[in-house]
Amino acid sequence: MTLTGRHALVTGGGTGIGLAIAKALAGAGAQVTITGRRLEVLQEAAQAQAQLHPLTMDVAEEESVVGGVAEAASARGPVTICVANAGIAEGRSLPKTDLAFWRRMMAINLDGAFLTIRECLPAMKDAGWGRVLAVSSIAGVRGLKGAPTYSASKHGMVGLIRALSEDYAGTGLTFNALCPAYVDTEIVSRNIGAISTRAGVSEADALAMMVGQNRHGRLIAPEEVAAAALWLCSPGSESVNGQTIEIAGGQA
Repeated sequence: MTLTGRHALVTGGGTGIGLAIAKALAGAGAQVTITGRRLEVLQEAAQAQAQLHPLTMDVAEEESVVGGVAEAASARGPVTICVANAGIAEGRSLPKTDLAFWRRMMAINLDGAFLTIRECLPAMKDAGWGRVLAVSSIAGVRGLKGAPTYSASKHGMVGLIRALSEDYAGTGLTFNALCPAYVDTEIVSRNIGAISTRAGVSEADALAMMVGQNRHGRLIAPEEVAAAALWLCSPGSESVNGQTIEIAGGQA
Protein backbone atom coordinates (compact mmCIF):
# COMPACT_ATOMS: atom_id res chain seq x y z
CA MET A 1 0.00 0.00 0.00
CA THR A 2 2.60 2.50 -1.17
CA LEU A 3 0.30 5.54 -1.32
CA THR A 4 -1.26 5.32 2.13
CA GLY A 5 -1.66 8.83 3.53
CA ARG A 6 -1.66 10.48 0.10
CA HIS A 7 -4.58 12.45 -1.31
CA ALA A 8 -5.04 12.27 -5.06
CA LEU A 9 -7.37 14.32 -7.24
CA VAL A 10 -8.41 12.93 -10.63
CA THR A 11 -10.39 15.13 -13.00
CA GLY A 12 -12.81 13.33 -15.27
CA GLY A 13 -12.61 10.54 -12.70
CA GLY A 14 -16.08 9.11 -13.14
CA THR A 15 -15.49 7.12 -16.32
CA GLY A 16 -12.87 5.67 -18.63
CA ILE A 17 -9.19 6.33 -18.10
CA GLY A 18 -9.82 8.67 -15.17
CA LEU A 19 -11.81 6.09 -13.24
CA ALA A 20 -9.26 3.37 -13.95
CA ILE A 21 -6.48 5.61 -12.61
CA ALA A 22 -8.55 6.56 -9.57
CA LYS A 23 -9.20 2.90 -8.76
CA ALA A 24 -5.51 2.05 -9.10
CA LEU A 25 -4.45 4.87 -6.79
CA ALA A 26 -7.13 3.96 -4.25
CA GLY A 27 -6.07 0.33 -4.42
CA ALA A 28 -2.55 1.44 -3.47
CA GLY A 29 -3.85 3.21 -0.37
CA ALA A 30 -4.55 6.79 -1.48
CA GLN A 31 -7.70 8.75 -0.75
CA VAL A 32 -8.92 9.81 -4.19
CA THR A 33 -11.22 12.68 -5.05
CA ILE A 34 -12.83 12.08 -8.43
CA THR A 35 -14.25 15.13 -10.19
CA GLY A 36 -16.55 15.76 -13.10
CA ARG A 37 -19.67 17.67 -14.10
CA ARG A 38 -22.20 14.87 -13.55
CA LEU A 39 -22.64 14.07 -9.85
CA GLU A 40 -24.71 10.95 -10.46
CA VAL A 41 -21.94 9.43 -12.59
CA LEU A 42 -19.33 10.22 -9.93
CA GLN A 43 -21.48 8.81 -7.14
CA GLU A 44 -22.01 5.58 -9.04
CA ALA A 45 -18.27 5.29 -9.73
CA ALA A 46 -17.41 5.94 -6.08
CA GLN A 47 -19.40 2.91 -5.02
CA ALA A 48 -16.60 0.71 -6.35
CA GLN A 49 -14.19 1.60 -3.52
CA ALA A 50 -14.56 3.33 -0.16
CA GLN A 51 -11.53 5.50 -0.88
CA LEU A 52 -13.14 7.16 -3.91
CA HIS A 53 -14.87 10.47 -3.15
CA PRO A 54 -17.10 12.29 -5.70
CA LEU A 55 -16.90 16.05 -6.21
CA THR A 56 -18.59 18.06 -8.94
CA MET A 57 -16.15 20.38 -10.72
CA ASP A 58 -16.03 21.88 -14.20
CA VAL A 59 -12.41 22.20 -15.33
CA ALA A 60 -13.33 24.79 -17.95
CA GLU A 61 -14.47 27.23 -15.22
CA GLU A 62 -11.79 28.84 -13.06
CA GLU A 63 -14.08 29.46 -10.10
CA SER A 64 -15.22 25.84 -10.12
CA VAL A 65 -11.64 24.52 -10.11
CA VAL A 66 -10.44 26.91 -7.39
CA GLY A 67 -13.39 26.02 -5.18
CA GLY A 68 -13.27 22.33 -5.98
CA VAL A 69 -9.62 21.81 -5.13
CA ALA A 70 -10.06 23.81 -1.92
CA GLU A 71 -13.10 21.72 -0.95
CA ALA A 72 -11.26 18.47 -1.64
CA ALA A 73 -8.27 19.58 0.45
CA SER A 74 -10.52 20.66 3.31
CA ALA A 75 -12.20 17.27 3.36
CA ARG A 76 -9.21 14.95 2.93
CA GLY A 77 -6.03 16.97 3.29
CA PRO A 78 -3.64 18.57 0.80
CA VAL A 79 -3.66 17.17 -2.73
CA THR A 80 -0.19 15.81 -3.52
CA ILE A 81 -1.15 13.66 -6.52
CA CYS A 82 -2.81 15.60 -9.31
CA VAL A 83 -4.14 13.80 -12.38
CA ALA A 84 -5.35 16.24 -15.04
CA ASN A 85 -7.39 13.80 -17.09
CA ALA A 86 -10.65 15.55 -18.01
CA GLY A 87 -10.92 16.13 -21.72
CA ILE A 88 -12.92 15.87 -24.90
CA ALA A 89 -11.99 14.36 -28.25
CA GLU A 90 -13.56 15.36 -31.54
CA GLY A 91 -12.17 15.56 -35.03
CA ARG A 92 -12.88 18.41 -37.41
CA SER A 93 -10.89 19.71 -40.37
CA LEU A 94 -9.40 23.17 -39.98
CA PRO A 95 -11.60 24.81 -42.68
CA LYS A 96 -14.66 23.55 -40.77
CA THR A 97 -13.33 24.70 -37.39
CA ASP A 98 -14.96 27.83 -36.03
CA LEU A 99 -13.61 29.79 -33.07
CA ALA A 100 -16.26 28.41 -30.71
CA PHE A 101 -15.14 24.83 -31.42
CA TRP A 102 -11.47 25.77 -31.00
CA ARG A 103 -12.07 27.59 -27.72
CA ARG A 104 -14.23 24.83 -26.24
CA MET A 105 -11.53 22.23 -26.96
CA MET A 106 -8.83 24.41 -25.45
CA ALA A 107 -10.96 25.37 -22.46
CA ILE A 108 -11.56 21.79 -21.42
CA ASN A 109 -8.36 20.05 -22.49
CA LEU A 110 -5.67 22.68 -21.98
CA ASP A 111 -7.14 25.36 -19.72
CA GLY A 112 -8.57 22.60 -17.54
CA ALA A 113 -5.17 21.01 -17.06
CA PHE A 114 -3.55 24.38 -16.36
CA LEU A 115 -6.14 25.38 -13.75
CA THR A 116 -6.15 22.02 -11.98
CA ILE A 117 -2.37 21.80 -11.76
CA ARG A 118 -2.05 25.44 -10.68
CA GLU A 119 -4.44 24.96 -7.79
CA CYS A 120 -2.75 21.76 -6.59
CA LEU A 121 0.84 23.05 -6.80
CA PRO A 122 1.04 25.09 -3.55
CA ALA A 123 0.27 22.09 -1.34
CA MET A 124 2.86 19.99 -3.17
CA LYS A 125 5.50 22.68 -2.75
CA ASP A 126 4.71 22.90 0.97
CA ALA A 127 4.95 19.11 1.30
CA GLY A 128 8.16 18.86 -0.72
CA TRP A 129 6.58 15.97 -2.62
CA GLY A 130 4.13 15.82 -5.47
CA ARG A 131 3.17 13.90 -8.57
CA VAL A 132 1.48 15.63 -11.49
CA LEU A 133 0.17 13.57 -14.38
CA ALA A 134 -1.49 15.03 -17.44
CA VAL A 135 -3.44 12.57 -19.56
CA SER A 136 -2.51 13.81 -23.01
CA SER A 137 -2.66 11.50 -26.03
CA ILE A 138 -0.53 10.04 -28.75
CA ALA A 139 -1.90 13.10 -30.56
CA GLY A 140 0.20 15.10 -28.13
CA VAL A 141 3.43 13.81 -29.66
CA ARG A 142 2.36 13.49 -33.30
CA GLY A 143 -0.39 15.14 -35.28
CA LEU A 144 -3.64 13.21 -35.59
CA LYS A 145 -5.07 13.36 -39.10
CA GLY A 146 -8.42 15.11 -39.21
CA ALA A 147 -8.11 16.51 -35.68
CA PRO A 148 -5.85 19.58 -35.70
CA THR A 149 -7.62 21.31 -32.80
CA TYR A 150 -7.52 18.23 -30.60
CA SER A 151 -3.87 17.63 -31.51
CA ALA A 152 -2.98 21.23 -30.65
CA SER A 153 -4.67 20.97 -27.24
CA LYS A 154 -2.84 17.76 -26.41
CA HIS A 155 0.51 19.14 -27.61
CA GLY A 156 -0.13 22.09 -25.33
CA MET A 157 -0.54 19.78 -22.34
CA VAL A 158 2.81 18.16 -23.10
CA GLY A 159 4.49 21.56 -23.36
CA LEU A 160 3.02 22.60 -20.01
CA ILE A 161 4.29 19.43 -18.34
CA ARG A 162 7.77 19.74 -19.80
CA ALA A 163 8.11 23.36 -18.70
CA LEU A 164 6.90 22.60 -15.17
CA SER A 165 9.35 19.71 -14.88
CA GLU A 166 12.13 22.22 -15.50
CA ASP A 167 10.70 24.79 -13.10
CA TYR A 168 10.51 22.32 -10.21
CA ALA A 169 13.40 19.96 -10.94
CA GLY A 170 15.03 18.69 -7.76
CA THR A 171 12.22 19.78 -5.45
CA GLY A 172 10.52 16.42 -4.91
CA LEU A 173 7.81 17.19 -7.47
CA THR A 174 7.61 15.39 -10.81
CA PHE A 175 5.53 16.15 -13.90
CA ASN A 176 4.80 13.63 -16.63
CA ALA A 177 2.34 13.17 -19.48
CA LEU A 178 0.57 9.93 -20.31
CA CYS A 179 0.07 9.64 -24.07
CA PRO A 180 -2.22 6.73 -24.92
CA ALA A 181 -3.40 5.85 -28.40
CA TYR A 182 -6.98 4.61 -28.86
CA VAL A 183 -8.34 3.32 -25.53
CA ASP A 184 -11.46 1.22 -25.04
CA THR A 185 -13.62 3.97 -23.49
CA GLU A 186 -16.88 5.80 -24.12
CA ILE A 187 -15.00 8.43 -26.13
CA VAL A 188 -14.00 5.83 -28.71
CA SER A 189 -17.53 4.45 -28.77
CA ARG A 190 -18.99 7.92 -29.37
CA ASN A 191 -16.50 8.66 -32.13
CA ILE A 192 -17.37 5.54 -34.11
CA GLY A 193 -20.57 7.14 -35.39
CA ALA A 194 -18.87 10.45 -36.16
CA ILE A 195 -16.06 8.80 -38.12
CA SER A 196 -18.54 6.56 -39.93
CA THR A 197 -20.53 9.58 -41.09
CA ARG A 198 -17.52 11.73 -41.94
CA ALA A 199 -15.67 9.01 -43.85
CA GLY A 200 -18.71 7.38 -45.42
CA VAL A 201 -17.90 3.94 -44.04
CA SER A 202 -19.69 1.42 -41.84
CA GLU A 203 -19.36 1.62 -38.06
CA ALA A 204 -17.37 -1.62 -38.12
CA ASP A 205 -14.95 -0.06 -40.60
CA ALA A 206 -14.79 3.12 -38.49
CA LEU A 207 -13.78 1.07 -35.46
CA ALA A 208 -11.22 -0.79 -37.55
CA MET A 209 -9.74 2.54 -38.63
CA MET A 210 -9.14 3.50 -35.00
CA VAL A 211 -7.84 0.09 -33.98
CA GLY A 212 -5.49 0.20 -36.96
CA GLN A 213 -3.81 3.29 -35.52
CA ASN A 214 -2.66 1.23 -32.52
CA ARG A 215 0.55 -0.51 -33.52
CA HIS A 216 -0.38 -3.80 -31.84
CA GLY A 217 -3.77 -3.90 -33.56
CA ARG A 218 -6.15 -3.69 -30.61
CA LEU A 219 -7.75 -1.12 -28.36
CA ILE A 220 -5.84 -0.36 -25.17
CA ALA A 221 -7.50 -1.20 -21.85
CA PRO A 222 -7.93 1.75 -19.45
CA GLU A 223 -6.21 -0.36 -16.81
CA GLU A 224 -3.03 -0.34 -18.90
CA VAL A 225 -2.92 3.45 -18.69
CA ALA A 226 -3.73 3.27 -14.98
CA ALA A 227 -0.80 0.93 -14.38
CA ALA A 228 1.56 3.51 -15.86
CA ALA A 229 0.01 6.24 -13.72
CA LEU A 230 0.42 4.17 -10.56
CA TRP A 231 4.07 3.51 -11.36
CA LEU A 232 4.75 7.23 -11.81
CA CYS A 233 3.30 7.87 -8.34
CA SER A 234 5.15 5.03 -6.62
CA PRO A 235 8.63 4.75 -5.10
CA GLY A 236 11.29 4.17 -7.73
CA SER A 237 9.95 6.65 -10.27
CA GLU A 238 11.50 9.74 -8.70
CA SER A 239 13.89 10.31 -11.61
CA VAL A 240 11.18 10.10 -14.26
CA ASN A 241 10.30 13.73 -14.88
CA GLY A 242 9.16 15.75 -17.88
CA GLN A 243 8.47 12.63 -19.92
CA THR A 244 5.81 11.58 -22.41
CA ILE A 245 4.87 8.00 -21.63
CA GLU A 246 3.50 6.62 -24.88
CA ILE A 247 1.01 3.79 -24.35
CA ALA A 248 0.33 2.98 -27.95
CA GLY A 249 1.27 -0.63 -28.66
CA GLY A 250 4.47 0.41 -30.40
CA GLN A 251 6.40 3.42 -31.58
CA ALA A 252 4.55 6.64 -32.24
